[in-house]
Amino acid sequence: MGVGQLPTTEFNDEELDDHPETRLDPASQPAGGAMIQLLDAQGNRREDPVFGPYVESLDPEALRAFYRDMAVVRRFDQEATALQRQGQLALWVPLTGQEAAQIGSGHALRTEDFVFPSYREHGVALSRGLDMSDLLRIFRGVTHGGWDPRETNFNIYTLVLAAQVLHAVGYAMGIQRDQASARAKGQTVEDAAVVAYYGDGASSEGDVHEAMVFASSYKAPVVFFCQNNHWAISVPSKVQTKVPLAHRAQGYGFPGVRVDGNDILAVHAVTQWALDRARKGEGPVLIEAFTYRLGAHTTADDPTKYRTSSEEDQWRAKDPLTRLETYLRAEGLADDDFFEDVRRQGQELADSVREAVQAMEGPSMEEAFAHVYSQAHPLVQEELRWYREYEAGFENAEGAGEG
Repeated sequence: MGVGQLPTTEFNDEELDDHPETRLDPASQPAGGAMIQLLDAQGNRREDPVFGPYVESLDPEALRAFYRDMAVVRRFDQEATALQRQGQLALWVPLTGQEAAQIGSGHALRTEDFVFPSYREHGVALSRGLDMSDLLRIFRGVTHGGWDPRETNFNIYTLVLAAQVLHAVGYAMGIQRDQASARAKGQTVEDAAVVAYYGDGASSEGDVHEAMVFASSYKAPVVFFCQNNHWAISVPSKVQTKVPLAHRAQGYGFPGVRVDGNDILAVHAVTQWALDRARKGEGPVLIEAFTYRLGAHTTADDPTKYRTSSEEDQWRAKDPLTRLETYLRAEGLADDDFFEDVRRQGQELADSVREAVQAMEGPSMEEAFAHVYSQAHPLVQEELRWYREYEAGFENAEGAGEG
């Protein structure tokens, strides 16, 4: 086949003019593809023409609330880790170091927005109003979930890597259809968006690719929030990708933004911008929050086997809590009494979740059979009958022994 016989692209020039998102490049992204930062590691405020206005409206109480939630969830994380070490939890997934990425984005959400977390989004859970002791039920092993997602628009934790990203896009497409149906009937509806949280390791899963294809094709109101914490268990992010993960959005035809994930102001601004865009029907956005996991991947992991203490020290110097505290003190927005009160609130939460966890009792074996499927299943019922007979055998043996 000669050159003149090669098939042409499926899009002609006129069609491309109708779809400018197909020609996105890093230079066309906000700030030209550079990492967004509004508060540097020393706590100094920086200006940005696109995202700066999104934080100008934040009053002192909102900024103090940012710090309070970051500090409280870190104390919660420490307590959960201790509970696991003491045998009260089967496993725990620490978040320390990623508080700004989670609290900053969580506070940008509206009540009607819906969140699909992975298994480390404890800060987002706090911002959505979850009872934090409920968050520990799945790690205690007493339930498959722990809370009703419909009460807080915060879905159950997903332990299957990247599965929640597909679920998020499906839910976002459902929102589109519900809104279209309501408007066709002359009803007023609230604009809503969905956020899918996942990590740099999950970004290599096919589920993420498939989700982004559908999200782009249907302009689904979804924000893909990737917390690039540099380590997919023991695999460094440089093995996952050779370019910033935010640039991957270009291949799907929607914007990608890399933000300093330890800068809560920048995270909040970028997330609010992305959510506003999604709610207006302009399609998805990929946010890469460039942050770091200071602790282990889970309490079953030993990070000293694959990374250096000097690397950890380098990132501790970028601690999101220290950064915001420095700014609040320098601007006269918080004093020692405030920080002492935050410490007290964190300890009160730690005490309450410890008490709640120790009081949690696991389900009976019969209850476990009841939750395999949503409806009764003949094979499960058969296994339950076998189990009852098995248990009855012990009772009969004890009775025979007594005689």
